Amino acid sequence: MPIVHKFGGTSVGSAERISAVADIIQHHHRRIAGTPAAGTVVVASAMGGVTNRLLSGAWAAAEGCEVDYAQVKASLISRHTDAVEALLPGGRARDELEQRIAALVRDLDRLYSSIAVLGELTARGRDHVAAFGERLSVQILAAVLRDRGQQAKAVMATDLIVTDDHFGGASPLAVPTREKLQRELVPLLEDGVIPVVTGFIAATEAGVTTTLGRGGSDYTAAIVGAGIGADEVWIWSDVDGILTADPNLVPGARPLRELSYAEASELAYYGADVLHPKTIRPVIDNTIPLRILNSFNAEDPGTLIVETPRPDRERLPAIISTRGLSLIAVGSEDDSWLLGDVARALQALNAAGVDVLMFSQSFSEHSLNLVVRRQAQARCLSTLASTFTEALDDGTVAVGTKEEVATVSVVGVPSWNTTGTVSHAYAALGAQGTRVIAVAQAASENSVSFCIPEEQVGETVRFLHQELGLETRDQELETG
Repeated sequence: MPIVHKFGGTSVGSAERISAVADIIQHHHRRIAGTPAAGTVVVASAMGGVTNRLLSGAWAAAEGCEVDYAQVKASLISRHTDAVEALLPGGRARDELEQRIAALVRDLDRLYSSIAVLGELTARGRDHVAAFGERLSVQILAAVLRDRGQQAKAVMATDLIVTDDHFGGASPLAVPTREKLQRELVPLLEDGVIPVVTGFIAATEAGVTTTLGRGGSDYTAAIVGAGIGADEVWIWSDVDGILTADPNLVPGARPLRELSYAEASELAYYGADVLHPKTIRPVIDNTIPLRILNSFNAEDPGTLIVETPRPDRERLPAIISTRGLSLIAVGSEDDSWLLGDVARALQALNAAGVDVLMFSQSFSEHSLNLVVRRQAQARCLSTLASTFTEALDDGTVAVGTKEEVATVSVVGVPSWNTTGTVSHAYAALGAQGTRVIAVAQAASENSVSFCIPEEQVGETVRFLHQELGLETRDQELETG
């Protein structure tokens, strides 16, 4: 049965990385060649940072800043053509690929011009713009594989995955999606072709481009795997699977080698960067094993996620941290701020495509505290300002940024220790002297999330890792 491989933005972020990804694909495709119903499907993201650049150009176009969106277009042409020139020798194949890239960029330019005329960036327009990064990257990767003698074809997921019209976070329609996947991909696999599919994007039944939201490329891989009856889905990232902590903060973080679907879902829910919650659902429904692997260290076994893990596997808590966040408050100083205002704020942010990672409002407060990614801060503030224009004008509501923050979540396992993971985490943060701004906890003793000042995240995660007993013996000797 086929294996679906997904490669994220860091994995295809440069000519060197695309070449390394092609090596990985060739190695695994050859390894399964000749086995019953063998086949390889590749799902690729945009080159790292490209989607954000595309959207920044779209916002510039909506604001009438022609110079800014022209610069975005020029930088995209340069980055992708530079990669092509480094990866492919001169000749017909390279010329044809550069022509396809130029045609895509012309389409983007026309779209930017339309947005500029409209003077507004709609949710539908955002999705159309965001799709260009994947459309460019799969053309390059497929061409590199063909240059190496593999049969490979760039395939647009807009021709495979059918969704509703909830732009920015569309939901797949199972029956038509499965029909298209069976019709379009299975014949390619039977002919020995490697389909290189655009991650993140899809289309409505009317053919209008949509996106699958945060973690969309992983979700694409899971949807494709479920639709074609894949043997496994492999998510290639830039770390050795799911770890006990961010290795950039804790160099000795330990990999969680085997997890159940339920355990992986909880880690994803609390913000594990290598896995989004919605990615798990299609593999659970179809009992497909999921692997999280490192494209920078392809020999590492990574993390295996299955329905029933081995009973003798090691079970450990994990610390999930997210930096680059802003804490934004909206509300009043008196009791005029009501529950309905909270709903209005959250609905408006959802419609504007602002991802709210955490929010809180205590009984004693007359304001809503929101944690958003820093790149979404300006859009969050402008959305709230337009939602509460009259109240801002008369001074009954205020909107503003409080500070730069991070979130730290501790995701434990039942009966891991005698005091409970959450109690242990609270005690550790108290001992460390970490300032806790807000807390979110499910009704369990196993997992909790803290919002803390960003400058304290490194020392907090390292201290938690040590206090929770996640250090290896060598690390204990070093810190002891």
